[in-house]
Amino acid sequence: MANLKISLFGLGLKNPTILASGVIDNTGAILKRVGKFAGAVTTKSISPEPRKGHETPTIVELEERSMLNAMGLPNPGIENFKEELKIAKTGEAPVILNVVAKDIKGFVEVAEKLGSFADAVEVNLSCPNVKGGLEFSQSAEVAGDVISKIKKVTKVPIIAKLGPNVNSISEIAKAVEKAGASGITAINTMPAMEIDVETGKAILANVSGGLSGSHLRPIAVKCIYDIYGEVKIPIIGTGGVLTGEDAAELMMAGATAVGVGTAVWNEGPAAFQRISKELNDFLDRKGYKNASDIIGLAHGKNV
Repeated sequence: MANLKISLFGLGLKNPTILASGVIDNTGAILKRVGKFAGAVTTKSISPEPRKGHETPTIVELEERSMLNAMGLPNPGIENFKEELKIAKTGEAPVILNVVAKDIKGFVEVAEKLGSFADAVEVNLSCPNVKGGLEFSQSAEVAGDVISKIKKVTKVPIIAKLGPNVNSISEIAKAVEKAGASGITAINTMPAMEIDVETGKAILANVSGGLSGSHLRPIAVKCIYDIYGEVKIPIIGTGGVLTGEDAAELMMAGATAVGVGTAVWNEGPAAFQRISKELNDFLDRKGYKNASDIIGLAHGKNV
């Protein structure tokens, strides 16, 4: 049986799967439960003040286990989430706090007040489904500025979450690494929309949303591949991890760990057990002793 344990910027994970932000992550109790199966868990995006989110419908399920969502980042805000973080931290898996804000000051505020209650801070620099945009990863300079300022107020590792809809994601990755990021999450969902042809209207109340699931995976693979060749910090690959072989593909592109979202939406925490077993079976079949052996394989490493 292959060894699935990995090290992610000093954090020990029992397997490479991580609960992605935005899926069954609204309470400490749920995060603690998921942590029994996942290698690490990520909270929903937390902003300085509570956010209501968008009106329904907020989700469209697509063919081939893909989906569009435009939740609008609903969350209870800093003060109301502190106790949930404390509960989550009593679980088995490391806890990653996802932070979001409309400006740099807000990012710093959330990280400063809640960062010490988590094992790492994931900075949501790219949310494609909020009107007005919260796209801080469109500019290498802006993305680097956000990370450098958060770096000053928290001692835990900082992860920059990048979006795919940029001219050069590798340039953004290099900028956040230079600014002090300990890791990169690649990628966020892709802006997309669907129209009901019977009514001629957008299906989502927000009109557009973020594409996730199997349709996003090839985009994630390319982004991860491009980033891996340009930075030395680890990558959490996120986008369309529905099976163990999907996880292996993202790791071969360069990911150290993989975020799981859509699969969890469909199956719940059992998705982590299944994907980990499938990854283990794949590694055994191919003769790899450790999950880490396949990281960056597509670049010619470990061949």
